[in-house]
Amino acid sequence: MSRLRAAGAILLGKTNVGDLAGGYQGLNDVFPRVNNPWNLNYTPGGTSSGGAAAIAAGLSPLDLCSDFGGSIRQPAHFCGIYGLKPTDRRVPTTGHIPEVPGAPRGLRQMLTVGGLARSVEDLNLCLQLIAGADQAQPEIPPVPLDRPTSQSLQTRRIAWAEEWSAYPVATEIKSALQSMATKLTQAGISLEKYVPDFDFPAAWQTYYKLAAYNLIYAQSLTTSDVWKNLAFLFRDGTQGDRNFRKLGSIPGIGLPISLNPTLKGYFETLTERDRLVTEMDEALTQWDAWLYPVAMTPAFTHRERGAAVQVDNCSVPYSIALGAYVVPFNLTGHPVVVIPIGQTKGGLPIGMQIVGKRWRDMELLALAQKIDRIVGQLQRPPGY
Repeated sequence: MSRLRAAGAILLGKTNVGDLAGGYQGLNDVFPRVNNPWNLNYTPGGTSSGGAAAIAAGLSPLDLCSDFGGSIRQPAHFCGIYGLKPTDRRVPTTGHIPEVPGAPRGLRQMLTVGGLARSVEDLNLCLQLIAGADQAQPEIPPVPLDRPTSQSLQTRRIAWAEEWSAYPVATEIKSALQSMATKLTQAGISLEKYVPDFDFPAAWQTYYKLAAYNLIYAQSLTTSDVWKNLAFLFRDGTQGDRNFRKLGSIPGIGLPISLNPTLKGYFETLTERDRLVTEMDEALTQWDAWLYPVAMTPAFTHRERGAAVQVDNCSVPYSIALGAYVVPFNLTGHPVVVIPIGQTKGGLPIGMQIVGKRWRDMELLALAQKIDRIVGQLQRPPGY
């Protein structure tokens, strides 16, 4: 935030988030829940809940946010606005959530700082101001921002898919992506249907293992918070279709590590992450960008943390419905821009992820801006 202020930004205030900037809804024990301005009975997503709602409602042009598991991209999708998750370690997290007093700094992988806005241009400006090394975080490399090429959109190699086979998305999201692909094709852009030969279930497992190691010292140990977390894990691990739960139960992944963390286990998880990062880098080599869904569902009605989400006629575990399409790119650190591409019949927004190569953030933003001019559908919620 200090970098934005130094550039002349005016701080309007802080917006509401989920507990400790975690979770897929704006729920915490201090302030009232956050509502989606498109329909107050629905969540705006999380954890950048208040920021997304404020931008969609026209209260602010920009919000500075973090993304550890979709906290920028999912609210952008649910609220019909734009979001940027930069390359991992492109932007320092200085001043984020302080550690528990006396505890070491734990969040050292996968947490990125980016923004929410009402245009790709504003995200572009924001990144130019906040990116770069910081003395407070010596692990942030002094890598200058890349310079986008002047290639036209018609000469790009762009892949797209309305869903990945293991994680079917709602019919209305698939329809919006198909309409997007038709518009780009009619504009002379060559698209190819493609899902990388990438082990997404393994990425899910590795992400939650690494998240468990990162969050060991960041969790509150008060009795009420422990019970609240256990209730979330129970609901997330027991609700929803059993076949989806078999893809990777968070309690089964995270609890053993939380109860008995080992240095060997941590290094083994980092080694597995290295393998998956390399696989995704190689899969992206032949492409300029991938166009994929943000979540299996549009915005959903308010509910208890961890309660299953209905995707068409199927009950899907909470974290899979909301995290399956976002956490792989947290694990691998690739930059992602989300743009709005349509709405459901009920008037809820639908967004799309545009995934690019690591450290090519400005190139990705330039490409997203061109795509947005053809398929972007920024609209204001009724009454705002």
